[in-house]
Amino acid sequence: MSTTIITTPGIATHKRAAVDWKWVVIGACVAFTIYIAVIPLAFLFWQSFRTPQTATVPAVWTLGNYAAAYGTSETFRLFLTSVQFAFGASFFSFAVGTTLAWMNERTNTPFKSIFYALSLIPLVIPSILFTVAWILLASPQIGIINQLDIYSLGGMIWVDGLHYSPMAFLLMSAAFRAMDPSLEESATMSGASVWQVLWRVTLKLTWPAIFATILILFVRSIESFEVPALLGLPVGIEVFTSSIYTAIHRYPSQVGLASAYGVALLAITTVGVYAVARLSGKGSKYATMTGKGFRPRQIDLGAWRWATASGFILYFVLIVVLPFLVLLWSSFQHFYTVPSREALRNLSSATVVMLVTSVICWLVVKTKIPGRWLLDNIASLPLVFPGIVLGLAIMIFYLNVDIGIYGTIWIMFIAYITRFMPYGMRYNTTSMLQIHTELEESAAMCGASWTTTFRRIVLPLLKPALVAGWIYVMIVSIRELSTSILLYSPDTRVVSIVIWELWQNGQYVELSALGVLFILLLFVLVLIARWVGGKYGIREA
Repeated sequence: MSTTIITTPGIATHKRAAVDWKWVVIGACVAFTIYIAVIPLAFLFWQSFRTPQTATVPAVWTLGNYAAAYGTSETFRLFLTSVQFAFGASFFSFAVGTTLAWMNERTNTPFKSIFYALSLIPLVIPSILFTVAWILLASPQIGIINQLDIYSLGGMIWVDGLHYSPMAFLLMSAAFRAMDPSLEESATMSGASVWQVLWRVTLKLTWPAIFATILILFVRSIESFEVPALLGLPVGIEVFTSSIYTAIHRYPSQVGLASAYGVALLAITTVGVYAVARLSGKGSKYATMTGKGFRPRQIDLGAWRWATASGFILYFVLIVVLPFLVLLWSSFQHFYTVPSREALRNLSSATVVMLVTSVICWLVVKTKIPGRWLLDNIASLPLVFPGIVLGLAIMIFYLNVDIGIYGTIWIMFIAYITRFMPYGMRYNTTSMLQIHTELEESAAMCGASWTTTFRRIVLPLLKPALVAGWIYVMIVSIRELSTSILLYSPDTRVVSIVIWELWQNGQYVELSALGVLFILLLFVLVLIARWVGGKYGIREA
């Protein structure tokens, strides 16, 4: 008697576990984010408690690095110099930027729209080129206007503060523009002068913006590397960032000591960023913008409006015209050869930043997964990393975990992704919030998988933010020096490193020529970003 066995193909199919690519992609992005943002930080702390390792002497646990960093007579001088430089540069930036913002938003200064557009240009100039330009202008030996000794703490404050005053200008312009002028009008009708209104009404109403702006400028100054390295180190003036650099480059290299300096610098920037975040959430009691409409009022300066216009012109000459002209003049002194394409290889980091952060933002904004806030904070963690501290942490990690990428372009690639991930988060989160979930739900009801929905619906809708963010990350990454300075090798030199080496080698003509071309390239990229932002309505571009 024969037996017939009937098999059902569907049963075997259902027994085979299907791969859910949604969680594969999400898991990979989460793991990658934790890998690049958290693990190097842990190794930085670990190294700060270790002695240097040599071929004959193994590393052991110690508190000696912290004792050497903070237990000597030089500790107070280092801390005081760092704070003096950061406070001096931040307050100088704030004073210049706020004055210009008030003249631009609250007075009838002529040609204000032109001045506002021109104020964005200094942000394009890399800090190292701006510093080199002022050395060529004000160096006691080779400067054109060498009455100012640029190699001093005052010179450092002047250059750093002047370079970042446009940041204060933009931040305070937004605050003045959003403020209801009715209180100022009431004070004027009560007999107060222009300066009394400014001091007792306007500045008091913008106090949260003032404090937040000063904090942002202070954090940016305390982590500055280019100005202290080029202007301070030649005359023995050291701050935290330059001390990290010298600790690494002395013989034998003091990685543990540099780590101890880095931990302290990281703590300072963390407190500053946290204070800014707390202040942003507690500014409602200073609110003047309500449901009632208002028209911004301008103060009539009379004949003084031409004096304020002259102030704008003088500012633009100091911050753009003189630095650019001295670089342009120097570049025409001799023949110049174009650097190799290797100097631009860090541009691809912008692509990875925007793609990875698009997945992270979807997870944070569009899901209810417990702990997503932690992932958001981890992805934003590099925001508190000073560039040189991040470079140090990555260097320590890949020296101890040898996977063959130290000294290659890949370690630079990872460093830039880590450094600029928070910027990608900002661009993608803003646009992700504008995408309604019903679009994804409709695709799911039609049978589309998550990967298909994300690829064919979410990413196309994010395209304006992705493009604008990509251009922005590309601009800031090719300007980056402080992160690269501890990681590059002769085969992985980016543009900023080429400029640094040209300066170290005394090749001022080649440096000036490269600097002029570099500034023009960045300016074109900024114009493209502005065009993209205007076309798609993205103000951040």
